Amino acid sequence: MDTEPADAFGLLATPTRMATMSAFAERDPGATLSFTELFEATDEETTAGFAYHLRQLRGHYVEQVEAGYRLTDAGRRVVRALAAGAYTERVDRDPVPVPEPCPLCDGDLTARTTDNVVTVGCADCERDVCKLPFPPGGFADHEDDADLLAAVDRLYRGRVRLLREGTCPDCGGRTERRVEVSEGIALAALSCTACGERVRCPATVTLLAHPAVVAFARNHGADPRDRPVWNVGDAWTETVLSTDPVCVRVGYCLDGEELALLVGADGSVGHVERTERGDDAAAGAGSAAA
Repeated sequence: MDTEPADAFGLLATPTRMATMSAFAERDPGATLSFTELFEATDEETTAGFAYHLRQLRGHYVEQVEAGYRLTDAGRRVVRALAAGAYTERVDRDPVPVPEPCPLCDGDLTARTTDNVVTVGCADCERDVCKLPFPPGGFADHEDDADLLAAVDRLYRGRVRLLREGTCPDCGGRTERRVEVSEGIALAALSCTACGERVRCPATVTLLAHPAVVAFARNHGADPRDRPVWNVGDAWTETVLSTDPVCVRVGYCLDGEELALLVGADGSVGHVERTERGDDAAAGAGSAAA
């Protein structure tokens, strides 16, 4: 049975009920806890008072089983959101240096965090290269700057891959993709038709996990994950062949051999080919993958 959003959030609107949900987070979201264990996790003075609050959670966030109480799917989602600090924490961090150069001007990149959003930008050309919301709870687990940047890179890649393949990483809804060309630059627009989640990135970035790319890299003892999404390196090139209809050629050159993928307006790969190329044919990819 569906519940109105106002009613669903209203069920959590007391310290006792939030403490009850937090008790599962402190143990194991999949655990079964007894009435006494949940009661002792709250500040309620009487079991009768606690029982009233527990009844409000039952059915939507908590279900009663033979051994006690456990979370429903909605309850587990709330507990995960609490652990991630999604609704309760705001992280701001001063800029930290990024090892890779700017793909647009070879200047110095920095990563700054404002309101849980990590932005990799260039101090020299004053342009942002990559921007991604990062769960606030994750900052505590990745205190080292290099570790945090690696985690942001992995999260961004995962989101782009799922959105491109048709599934929203947030709600599981159906996604749409399209490639737009502006001033000679091809950008992929990935969006969810259900919750509205959107990502815009270079067409090249959407192909980093493409089966042909992964197989080609393995043939050459390489891995597309060795370079972060904010600068995929000079092995990549991106050329707009046509704007009407849209056709973008993405090249990936390793050891003198190039993999070429032709991408259409809907973000699909219509043609793949491998050719022998000279070393100088792979230059110029940095700005294309920014």
